[in-house]
Amino acid sequence: MAVFARRIRNRQQGRSSVPLDRLLADGIRRLGLEIPPERQRRLLDYIQLLGKWNRVYNLTSVRKPQDMIARHLLDSLSVYPYVEGPRVLDVGTGAGIPGMVFALVQPDWELVLLDSSNKKLRFVRQAIEELGVENASVAHVRVEDYRPEAPFDTAVSRAFSSLEDMYQACRRLMKPDGKVLAMKGVYPVTEVEALSDPEVLLDVIPLAVPGLQAERHVVMLSPR
Repeated sequence: MAVFARRIRNRQQGRSSVPLDRLLADGIRRLGLEIPPERQRRLLDYIQLLGKWNRVYNLTSVRKPQDMIARHLLDSLSVYPYVEGPRVLDVGTGAGIPGMVFALVQPDWELVLLDSSNKKLRFVRQAIEELGVENASVAHVRVEDYRPEAPFDTAVSRAFSSLEDMYQACRRLMKPDGKVLAMKGVYPVTEVEALSDPEVLLDVIPLAVPGLQAERHVVMLSPR
């Protein structure tokens, strides 16, 4: 996969003349994060593999690698500072977003990537194998039916349903002092107001994702 990464790092995509490795590094710098170059290369390997599979299996609507940098990698990394390990659950992981990103940048964490779609999990399993990711595993199950061996420090989701549904589905899976993080676009006023217990809402944090001209927020809930 290192060969593929070098190819995409040096290739000009569409109207952008910025190599992908520089685009990623600049976005990471703008997020105020420090991620070693080797881990950044692994993120690019993951995007290359996702693009390859996406041409056949339609895993994501994002087609161009430079768009995947912003909409998948940097979007996930914008939430990274609010995630606490070592046990992290990605609910509705799809093609591995954001769970695979966290696994690649934080090898000391243990990631479980959960989804009910076996088609998408086939890709995630292949990515774990090809990239040699030792700290991530998949769970092919609905979150309502999931029975983990141990509770989680953080549950995060980018593609789940409402805040209330996520809270109800995840609360039993969490440590008492754990956090449930829901990645959202615009401020989810209606979903916040629909929470059955308003006191579980810890914070709604606006995010600035480099290269993404859209509102982003992360909603932090307590599993109390």
